[in-house]
Amino acid sequence: MADVNLLLFIIEAVSYFTLMVTLLHFRHRIGLGMFLTALGVMHFMETYLAAVFYVQLPFGIVSPGSSVFFTGKLMMILMLYLREDAAIVRQPIYGLFIGNLLTVGIAWILQWHVPVELSSGRAPSDAFLKEMGWLMLWGTAILYLDAIGIILLYERLGRYLRHKVVLRFLICGLVLLTFDQIAFFSALHYFLGVPAAAFWGGWKAKMFAVCIYTALFAVYEIWIGRAVVTSGARPIGDIFGDLTFRERYNDLLSRTGRDILTGLYDRTRMEMEAPLMVRESLRQGHFATVIILDADHFKNVNDEFGHLQGDEVLRAIAARLGTILRATDRMFRFGGEEFVAVCPATDHGEALRLAERLRWTIESSVATPDGKPVTISLGVATVGDDGDGFAALLSAADQRLYQAKKNGRNCVVGRAGVRDRGE
Repeated sequence: MADVNLLLFIIEAVSYFTLMVTLLHFRHRIGLGMFLTALGVMHFMETYLAAVFYVQLPFGIVSPGSSVFFTGKLMMILMLYLREDAAIVRQPIYGLFIGNLLTVGIAWILQWHVPVELSSGRAPSDAFLKEMGWLMLWGTAILYLDAIGIILLYERLGRYLRHKVVLRFLICGLVLLTFDQIAFFSALHYFLGVPAAAFWGGWKAKMFAVCIYTALFAVYEIWIGRAVVTSGARPIGDIFGDLTFRERYNDLLSRTGRDILTGLYDRTRMEMEAPLMVRESLRQGHFATVIILDADHFKNVNDEFGHLQGDEVLRAIAARLGTILRATDRMFRFGGEEFVAVCPATDHGEALRLAERLRWTIESSVATPDGKPVTISLGVATVGDDGDGFAALLSAADQRLYQAKKNGRNCVVGRAGVRDRGE
C-alpha cells in the first residue's frame, strides 16, 4: 500500500505542477488572475488535508495537503517571482491572509446563530469553522514568511550561483520548506494533537516533493524557456515593494556600465564599485589588491592590421582574463588597451601569482592576426604599504605598470620588484 501511495503522491505532484505552470506560462493570454485564483482556492483543501488526511509512504506518515499542495504553492510563488516580480507575489499572499481573517471573523459571528437541523445527524458545527479558520490563518502567516524568505534566499544565492537557477530553486525549496514544516507542525501538534511521528514523515515528503518540482522546473526551463516581461512601475509600500525595487535596480545595474567592445565593466562602473569593494574587504579584516595591466605594443597591432582586428584582439584578451579571475574578483576596462582587476581578500603574494597566471595565459593563448603572441605588462598594489583606499592602490599599481614597461614589458612588477616570466 505504501508503494501505491508513493505512486499517487508523484502523480499528484506532477499534475499540480503541470496545471499551475500551464496557467503561469500562458498568463499573458488568459490573464494572471486565473493562476492566482487557482493558487488561492486550494488553500482550504491544503489546510484541511494537513489537519485530518494522512497516508503511509515508504518514508513515513504524510499528508498530501501539506507535502504536495502547500509545497507546490510555495514553489509556484518562487516561479511567479522569477517570471514577474515581488509586487505581483504579494497579491495572492495578502489576498489569502485577508480572506482567512474574514473566515475567522465570520466563524465567530456564526456561533451566535441558532441553526436548524434539516436532517438527522447532520447538525452544523461552528467549532469546525473556527478551528479550521485559525489554522488557515496560521498557515497563511507562515506562507507570508515563507514567500519573503524564499525570495531573499534566492537573491542571496545569486551572489554565488548567479547562473545556476535550478540549483538555487532547489536550495531555496529545501531550506524554506524545512522552516515551514517546523512552524506549521507546531500548530498541528498543539491544537490538533497530531503525533510527533508525523513530523519526520512530513518533512521527508516535503523534501521529496521539492526534488520533484525542481526536476520539473528544470525541464520547463530547458524546453520551454523563460519569457521576460517588464512590469509597470509600482509604489514602494512594504517589503515586497522593496524587493521589487531592488530587483529592478539590480537588473538595470547589471545591464549598464558595460564596455560595449569587451563586455567588461567600464571605467564609470569601476569608479562606483571598486572603492566599495576595497572598503568592504578591509571591513572584514582582509587584504585587497588592485592589478592594472596593459597590452604591449598594441598600437602596432592597430597600425599593421587595422582597428577592427585590434578590436578582436582586445575581445580575446578580455575573454581570457575572465577565465582566470575568481568569482569574487572584478575586471574593468580602464581605457584603450588597459584593464584593471580588483581582487578582494587577496594578499600581495597571492596577487603576484594571480598576475603571473594572467600574463602567461595571454601570452600562450592570444595572438595577432599573423600568429605572433600578444603579451601584457602588469603592475600590482595591495592594501597596507601601498595605501588604504582604491585611489591610492590604483596610483601605486599604475606606477609599477610603468616600471614593467621600462623593464622590457611582458612582466609583472609588484612591491618586491619584478616577477618576470614566471620567475
